[in-house]
Amino acid sequence: MKLPQPLSAALRRTLAAGLLAALAWPALAPAQPGPSPAPPTEPASAAAATPAPAPRRADCPPLPRNLDPRTIPQALRHAQDRGLLWRVEQGGRTSWLYGTVHAARRGWMLPGPTVLAAVKASDRMALEMDLLDPAVMQALQAAMRNPPGAPPLPPGLARRLAAQRDAACVDPSMAQLRPEVQVSSLLALSARREGFDPAYGIDFVLAGLARGLHKPVLSLESPALQMHALASDDPKKTAADVAAGLDQLESPAAREGLVTLATAWSDGRANLLESYPQWCDCMKTPAERKAFDQLVVGRNPGMARTIAAEHRAGHSVFAAVGTLHLVGPRGLPALLAAQGFKVERVPFPPAAPAD
Repeated sequence: MKLPQPLSAALRRTLAAGLLAALAWPALAPAQPGPSPAPPTEPASAAAATPAPAPRRADCPPLPRNLDPRTIPQALRHAQDRGLLWRVEQGGRTSWLYGTVHAARRGWMLPGPTVLAAVKASDRMALEMDLLDPAVMQALQAAMRNPPGAPPLPPGLARRLAAQRDAACVDPSMAQLRPEVQVSSLLALSARREGFDPAYGIDFVLAGLARGLHKPVLSLESPALQMHALASDDPKKTAADVAAGLDQLESPAAREGLVTLATAWSDGRANLLESYPQWCDCMKTPAERKAFDQLVVGRNPGMARTIAAEHRAGHSVFAAVGTLHLVGPRGLPALLAAQGFKVERVPFPPAAPAD
């Protein structure tokens, strides 16, 4: 099956309108103070009553900059295909698997023509979670908060974590989150000085595109399921996971690993992404390797079952998830192929020279 022809100017304008909702929603609301507008569900009076953030220190990483809505139609016309895309066929229908990255450069936010055409060819979108759904966002924010009465971290770990929050210039409200959530957020923010920011991830943009095209958006996972994979109610395991994350943050490993991962995603280098456990410097112990299997590989069978069920129910699905869920023998393409789907990687056209 061939992809549809490049999108018309009228369709680009429609997509741009849908993007506005996504671009207005801060990617890590509790993590980064800044000029991002309030979410659409927040009353204007509440937004007006929010106190202005304190002046930022000169050594703080740069704040993310929203795209200018007036430039989005033209930017879509010049956007470059990035990431990895698979075509999935069974029963005379085609669905799509697209690998995203959760922290990227500002110029990488908008999908290129091949990815846009695949979105247009589908009848619904599936994301890990639809964070533009107010109910999903509310449930996620509740799941991220440290439960009342939760045992505190050991004093030494608590001081190290506070030092990392201070160095990252995050909003003080981050201290109210589960310790594992704080560490994972700080890891995602670790390369902002190099221009890589979670606010520039393509997941929010895709959710906005689906709305601009009036396509239903399906959450493949619930906030509770994701939080179960990320955080623990066992104080010893929490302390061990936080210590491992802080070891990365206190060395160049976190920043360098994120930059390499995001760049490999942009270039579509599946082999480098597949070998992530060998070069990320984040799986040196059995506990770290077990945590990776739980957080990434362990979630793949459930997502694969949901995508397959939607396809077999008569839908053409554009499923976009973190790119590490798509590579290797236990990635989603391999799991769907094992279920009898015809799965093939979609090549992207050569990138145009940078302006």
